[in-house]
Amino acid sequence: MKGATLFHWLAGCGLILAGALCASALGPWTDARLGPLPSAAAGGALIAFLFAIAFCRCRWLNRRSQIYLESLAQMDPLRAVDPADFPRLPASHPLADAARRLQDLFVAVGERLRLLEQTNAALEVRAIRAVQEAERIRQVFMGLSDPVFAANQYGELVLINRAARELIGLKDDEPAGGPLAEAVNAPKLVDLMTAVLRRPCGSTRAVELEWQLPGQPQRWYRATACKSGDEGRDASVVAVLRDISDRKALQRRHAEFVSAVSHEMKTPLAGIKAYVELLADGDADDEATREEFLRVITSQTDRLQRLIDNLLNISRIEAGVVEVRKEPRSLNEILDEAARVVRPAAEAKQIDLQADLSPLYLGVAADRDMLLQAAINLLSNAVKYTRPGGRVVLRSRMSDDEVRFEVADTGVGLSAEDCEKVFEKFYRVKKDKDMASGTGLGLPLTKRIVEDVHGGRISVESVLGEGSTFVVTLPAAGQRAVQTQGERL
Repeated sequence: MKGATLFHWLAGCGLILAGALCASALGPWTDARLGPLPSAAAGGALIAFLFAIAFCRCRWLNRRSQIYLESLAQMDPLRAVDPADFPRLPASHPLADAARRLQDLFVAVGERLRLLEQTNAALEVRAIRAVQEAERIRQVFMGLSDPVFAANQYGELVLINRAARELIGLKDDEPAGGPLAEAVNAPKLVDLMTAVLRRPCGSTRAVELEWQLPGQPQRWYRATACKSGDEGRDASVVAVLRDISDRKALQRRHAEFVSAVSHEMKTPLAGIKAYVELLADGDADDEATREEFLRVITSQTDRLQRLIDNLLNISRIEAGVVEVRKEPRSLNEILDEAARVVRPAAEAKQIDLQADLSPLYLGVAADRDMLLQAAINLLSNAVKYTRPGGRVVLRSRMSDDEVRFEVADTGVGLSAEDCEKVFEKFYRVKKDKDMASGTGLGLPLTKRIVEDVHGGRISVESVLGEGSTFVVTLPAAGQRAVQTQGERL
């Protein structure tokens, strides 16, 4: 604005100077005709007139420039402007060309600013989304049930999730870092991650390792480590631990089961083979001896058959292909028969087997053979783990719309941990294995018969060293539809 005003004043001064020169040139002519005094007055009037014209033009130019600049200042460069709405200067204005160039520059700058604003808005949205995505990833990472350890190329722990913190006993507010050997109290895991760091990127290795925390049971993990990043820089190794304790326990029980089954099969097979060889060698000279040999062979064959039947029955029930024939039955009749079957074994150990059955008719919709097998299994188990001179009591009662029977003994009892696992396949109490042989299938089979086949419940209450009570609850007859035809689970 100051530059334009100065320009206008200079132009006015030029006009005044031109007027003065004109008056000077016309001086002789006016002197000859008007005389010296009138000519001086005429020259002064002309100069004043020209001065007034110059002053008015300067004022006009200054005002137009001021209006132009004020209009320009009020325009928003971020808003698209129609060229027709852009302030203009008259073509005669000394700054008209500069104003047109300024208009073009204003439009170009406005377009660039709008583009930058749009780009900035898009970047802000992307940044917000990136932060949100990073937070989701962090929450997922921290919430993983599998422990995760990450180390940099120098073998320093840089990142772990919540499960890993719990595994190494680190609180949430405690920093995680430092050399792996100091931060992770598992030498096998440290060796795994260190070894993978020495290998090319993309290398993966896995090991199985034990982890023992103070006051907690031993756990087994399968650790898988993978190296990622660029060779020589920004390389890292990530190890993920998958808890395989249940699988290890199952493998251990399978091994124990195979050993127990082998032993159980070996005993009757050895007896059968021995007595068959005696018969083949002609050692049975009389009929009584031959009958005794045949009785032993039959007994051992039955024992082997029962073992095989248990294996097949539990497999069929689990597969849901067992044939079930439910009919209205008296629970007391089934329990009474089970007591008669087990009584000889109880008497052989001088165990008092008592049947305290309800005087009421306890009706159940049951597959007789299967429910009988379940009752025999519970009674046989009680006799096996009760010392000579002990007592086993079989009770039956009506309970609301259900019937129940109990098998209580004064045997060795079970710990709280054993009570939780006693119905698992292949599980046997370690301290009681020497008291009686078995495969760990009797109670799991009983649970399947009671719960899967008959829709009942089975539970155990026990005091270590004092005895156990197994309770079976079944729907009373009429509470479930009775099916007399073959039924598949």
